[in-house]
Amino acid sequence: SRFSHCKVRIPRPHGKSFVHRSELKQAKRIVVKLGSAVVTRDECGLALGRLASIVEQVAMLQNQGREMMIVTSGAVAFGKQRLRHEILLSQSVRQALHSGQNQLKEMVIPVLEARACAAAGQSGLMALYEAMFTQYSTCTAQILVTNLDFHDEQKRRNLNSTLHELLRMNIVPIINTNDAVVPPPVPNSDLQGVNVISIKDNDSLAARLAVEMKADLLIALSDVEGLYDSPPGTDDAKLIDIFYPGDQQSITFGTKSRVGSGGMEAKVKAALWALQGGTSVVIANGTHPKVTGHVITDIVEGKKVGTFFSEVKPAGPTVEQQTEMARHAGRALASLDPEQRGEIICCLAELLTEKKDEILSANRRDMELANSSGRLSQPLIDRLSLSTAKLNSLAIGLRQLAVSSRDSVGRVLRRTRVANNLELEQITVPIGVLLVIFESRPDCLPQVAALAIASGNALLLKGGKEASNTNKILHQLTQEALSIHGVADAIQLVSTREEVEDLCRLDKLIDLIIPRGSSQLVRTIQRAAKGIPVLGHSEGICHVYIDNDASIDKAIDVDSKCDYPAACNAMETLLIHRDLLRTPIFDQIIDMLRTENVKIHAGPRFASYLTFSPSEVKSLRTEYGDLECCIEVVDSMQDAVDHIHKYGSSHTDVIITENEETAEQFLQQVDSACVFWNASSRFADGYRFGLGAEVGISTARIHARGPVGLEGLLTTKWVLRGEGHTAADFSEQGSMKYLHENIPVPQGSFS
Repeated sequence: SRFSHCKVRIPRPHGKSFVHRSELKQAKRIVVKLGSAVVTRDECGLALGRLASIVEQVAMLQNQGREMMIVTSGAVAFGKQRLRHEILLSQSVRQALHSGQNQLKEMVIPVLEARACAAAGQSGLMALYEAMFTQYSTCTAQILVTNLDFHDEQKRRNLNSTLHELLRMNIVPIINTNDAVVPPPVPNSDLQGVNVISIKDNDSLAARLAVEMKADLLIALSDVEGLYDSPPGTDDAKLIDIFYPGDQQSITFGTKSRVGSGGMEAKVKAALWALQGGTSVVIANGTHPKVTGHVITDIVEGKKVGTFFSEVKPAGPTVEQQTEMARHAGRALASLDPEQRGEIICCLAELLTEKKDEILSANRRDMELANSSGRLSQPLIDRLSLSTAKLNSLAIGLRQLAVSSRDSVGRVLRRTRVANNLELEQITVPIGVLLVIFESRPDCLPQVAALAIASGNALLLKGGKEASNTNKILHQLTQEALSIHGVADAIQLVSTREEVEDLCRLDKLIDLIIPRGSSQLVRTIQRAAKGIPVLGHSEGICHVYIDNDASIDKAIDVDSKCDYPAACNAMETLLIHRDLLRTPIFDQIIDMLRTENVKIHAGPRFASYLTFSPSEVKSLRTEYGDLECCIEVVDSMQDAVDHIHKYGSSHTDVIITENEETAEQFLQQVDSACVFWNASSRFADGYRFGLGAEVGISTARIHARGPVGLEGLLTTKWVLRGEGHTAADFSEQGSMKYLHENIPVPQGSFS
């Protein structure tokens, strides 16, 4: 289990609730409230599968060293099921005994009184919990309470003492209202203050218990995703990620849960009462089959699940608000003239050189923190570093992009005369809202920002905290450039506090995700972003094949490995034709790599030729990202192609040869985004290709492949201009005929 090795040891002083979701990982004492809709599968009967997964999560958290308590519904439903079964059985037996013809009458089940159902269901419900928790070597204890147990001071102290003793002994208390005898609520005492709360339902019970026991967190599970700004299911109803005291005036509450005694309004009142008492609260869905198995542990991990109640409003907008702001301003950006978008990019290029001292100062602070923390690998530290040369190179690339951006949005790709006075155009348009997530590389920010500006796309940027100072000033300069045409909000920098997996769930707000970072980051995003397309590559396992007809001067050039080994387009595997072994060209290649301090790992075949070989490679699919590489032997060009297809990542692969026929076969056969002949793999770059800048390199087999520049961030739409044409006009009985004539499109035509 992903939680089994995590231990919580440090208790948090109680009194203030957590401000941010990320702090929920510190929760030591947790109350989990299970609503009737969670525990039951219908009005009578228990949802055993859901209960089993919830018990598993609670037991895991308990075994981490947390103190778990459950407030459960379900006794009435379980008792109703049992009593109905007994009544039906009793009626059928009586009728069988007293009916001479053995013809049973239709059996009628009387209305069952709730208190009787509760009395019949409590023992069975508890026995079920006990059996489930026993599977995880976890002990449970049942506590039934009423209002009087909280309003009578002596009873309250007794309850408190009992619960503390159970927690001390590592027992999970399972608490429920004693519905068999529960009296009506105390008049005029409904949530009137920290010391007074009427136990009318399990929401108020859970809140009262959480505050009484100084719990860090209350998780209230029901059959809705959380709190919405209007009743769920209505048009434009939006899930509220964080709810603050005072926000309830802007909420329209709907009906109660299908089986529970308290609706969402009661849950919110109870949650705010608990929050006032120092307990953090999350209301979430405990019935959804796809999330029930990890909803509790996800909440404790700080993931964006349900609605989190917080007393402190953040200084800036939420990421959802940032996305809405970016989309709105992005549409204004797309409507600008191409020259105006070019002016913004040129302005940003100027600011990169004018403000280089401030940028480099911020970058030095990030570098100092990274080096002192010791948490970043050397390749990541290399990517984090900026220099005057890097900034000048960025500025040059941005000016190139400013020129090419004039032929982007609104360009006519195709024009067709469908029929007389009915013309169709296919034109380029922005994708919408882009989310670019990048690690370490702050130079990525102005590149991606410029491409978004050129293509008229709104942009959310999520950088790593290791580059937070550099990213902050680069984003400020980007917004300064955007402001010359009033679209500063089109590009937003997302707080480093936001979890990547949470951002990947915003499928209704984000249109495309572009990860820039390690293969682990890319794979994480590809798994998390189920509803949003992801553009990028997970690995850069680039090969250089040295053919038996290679020039010695070209073969010993180690630029592919040594120019910038941390880059994704650096060589990771050197393939050498078998005939070159034990020749001067082979010896010179090895000497050159050693001179550059490149650590060599031997592939299986290469190792078999050597008496004393370098360390044998652990995997032929390794991206070293450092001064290391694998050397392997192949029998032919075709053997090299097969090796690349088997172990490569479809990024960039190179052949070194003087044989043109062999080279052309290699270029045609290798199925990678970039394939080179007698050129360094380091040329696989948007700037070096003349794209001006790139958002990354895509190895996907879609329209955008290789270095993705401006064209890769555009999609198309079809525009049809008619004069009242109808489809019926073109039927067999209609008066019109299709022409489908292609109309020549002059270069540079715009709609």
